[in-house]
Amino acid sequence: MNIRTQLETIITQALADAGALNDAPAVVKTSSRPEFGDYQANGIMGAAKALKMNPREFAARVLENLDLSTYADKLEIAGPGFINIHLKNEWLQQQVEKTLESDRLNIEKAEHPETVVIDYSAPNLAKEMHVGHLRSTIIGDAIARVLEFTGHKVIRQNHVGDWGTQFGMLLTYMGELKQQDKEITLQLADLEKFYQAAKVRFDEDPDFAKQARDNVVKLQAGDPEFLALWKQFIDTSLTHCDEIYKILNVLLTREDVMPESAYNDDLANVISDLKTKGLLTEDQGAQCVFLEEFKGKDDSIIPMIVQKSDGGYLYATTDLAALRYRNDTLKMTRGLYLVDARQSLHLRQVFAVGKKAGFVKEETSLEHMAFGTMMGKDGTPFKTRTGGTVKLIDLLNEAQQRALDLVTKKNPDLEQESRESIAKTVGIGAVKYADLSKNRTSDYIFNWDTMLSFEGNTAPYLQYAYARIQSIFRKAGAIDTSAKIIIEEPAERQLASKLLQLSEAIEAVAKDGTPNILCNYLYELSGNFMTFYEACPIMKADENIKQSRLKLSQLTANTLKTGLDLLGIDVMERM
Repeated sequence: MNIRTQLETIITQALADAGALNDAPAVVKTSSRPEFGDYQANGIMGAAKALKMNPREFAARVLENLDLSTYADKLEIAGPGFINIHLKNEWLQQQVEKTLESDRLNIEKAEHPETVVIDYSAPNLAKEMHVGHLRSTIIGDAIARVLEFTGHKVIRQNHVGDWGTQFGMLLTYMGELKQQDKEITLQLADLEKFYQAAKVRFDEDPDFAKQARDNVVKLQAGDPEFLALWKQFIDTSLTHCDEIYKILNVLLTREDVMPESAYNDDLANVISDLKTKGLLTEDQGAQCVFLEEFKGKDDSIIPMIVQKSDGGYLYATTDLAALRYRNDTLKMTRGLYLVDARQSLHLRQVFAVGKKAGFVKEETSLEHMAFGTMMGKDGTPFKTRTGGTVKLIDLLNEAQQRALDLVTKKNPDLEQESRESIAKTVGIGAVKYADLSKNRTSDYIFNWDTMLSFEGNTAPYLQYAYARIQSIFRKAGAIDTSAKIIIEEPAERQLASKLLQLSEAIEAVAKDGTPNILCNYLYELSGNFMTFYEACPIMKADENIKQSRLKLSQLTANTLKTGLDLLGIDVMERM
């Protein structure tokens, strides 16, 4: 239990003892407020208002019932009825020592672990990954890392698009090339060109379109020739995805791939079971589910189509089959879907129908962790200069090259191999952090200069803060682990207090899927350390103070490394 939660529990009990909770429920929230004290308790005014009491008078009544002697050496009423809590130096020292000695930075694992299925990345195969896959991939990876760290069982599901009409188009077009004795390769770049050409034919040539649809049916029926070729498409595509994940330091593997095709045999059962449950309605030949909670602007219900008039299935059908698999086979208790915000209605319908059909337990939490769009400087979705889709590998290569140019400028005498290693860590970290540090649900502007800056809330700034601490250790030599941490100066108090707040940031990410909370925490921690470093000399201090400050520095480095690792970002000993 983190400090904030501990304080809120004790204050809530004090409110109850003061008679607040009997007549007026109060929500107690504490916040870190260095300018007033270490923490500030709110919720007092709401209870006072409900009880028709003066807030300051009621706060005084709460203080009479509030025992924080273990934590604080001073409590005071501030403003209209807040309670400021000044933590004891001795208590801070004990907690910092305890945290430094812990491999997990004194962060407890979840008392009731859940089985969390996370659906993220999900590229379409037979195409190269593009920037549109970046947010789902790295946000999902960060959330998965945090949930595993907090003790939950995490099951990654990479729901790749490997089925459907696009493969019928590709097979048909390649069949024509073969008949014309033209050379066919299965390089991914070539497959993408073939697909683009096939799409043009599909849109313009009715005969080609019919043949493509017929070939999809043959593929789904298990035609040996088509199936063998399709498997080669998939293997080529997944090899490309594996390379991208490795560069991005994302923990997805082939074992996490659960493609659309895996659910093909269950789609007819989904339709049958929906019909048995009385949830299907035929509309213009299509099978649909109409739910009252999905009414449009004209008060008509927006249907969820699960089978087309020609008998074909849709994404909704596959998503329902996936939901049932995750419930029955994976034993999911919480499902997280990292899908862009435009799919909100689709997923709300899938979740609602899945529960009404009994495909997933009513108590299972299904959460669409929506995200906004990566935008260019002109405020439109990020594109190439010619208006095309930016391939993810090109973006990552450019990040590393730009970082290499910066590193070379700063350290021209460094060996080429070292500069390239640093550039990869800085460049990839910068791209990831620029995304993760933004509010997940918002669009954001992609800007190379901002993300690669060594100033401000960026990965290079945090990586440099870590490297700078390592340089202190190289000068200071070994730390005396038996030395006691001494907290006296304001900058020491502020740093110690911030170091003990990591668990709050991690809990927020685990609960709400908000990596930006962890990013902001690490940025504030780095700022606190820089203030501490400037205000509290280390090398020139008396030995006891020197060792204490080295231990505070060590915990700061450990915290930065742990936090960045949870974001999937590496650190370096030197920069």
